[in-house]
Amino acid sequence: MALLLDPAGLLEILEGNRRLTLRVVQAFPEHELFHYAPAEPLRPFAEMVREILDIEAGYVHGIATGEWMVPTLYGEVRNKEELLAACAAVRQRTRELWPQVTAERLMAVDEDPWVSGPQRNLDRILYTLENEIHHRGQGYIYLRLLGIEPPPFWER
Repeated sequence: MALLLDPAGLLEILEGNRRLTLRVVQAFPEHELFHYAPAEPLRPFAEMVREILDIEAGYVHGIATGEWMVPTLYGEVRNKEELLAACAAVRQRTRELWPQVTAERLMAVDEDPWVSGPQRNLDRILYTLENEIHHRGQGYIYLRLLGIEPPPFWER
């Protein structure tokens, strides 16, 4: 049976999305990246990126190893350079673990510390991707409100 999308193709989609998210991070002035939110209860974009990283780190680790954890690895990141380094570290760890993310593991249903009840691992990866896209869209709006042209979304 041919797969519609194999794990390698899925990783390339994640990689393309991350490259774009990194360009959004780079477009922000450092102060606004960590402190600007247009209204309550919205968060600064850096907080959203830290969430993206924690979700990816936890889900990819759990899918690859079967060991589930709730990571809070990036709450102490305080400047753009550290945030970009954290993005690189999480993606590097994803690349290291990805050979263990097989089609069978993606179709497996597991429990994890975030969701009540079992969930298919592919759905976790899709949620990770959707969450990043959602928050990146918020970053685009923030940049426009700050008078900054965001990067073209079609360039991956």
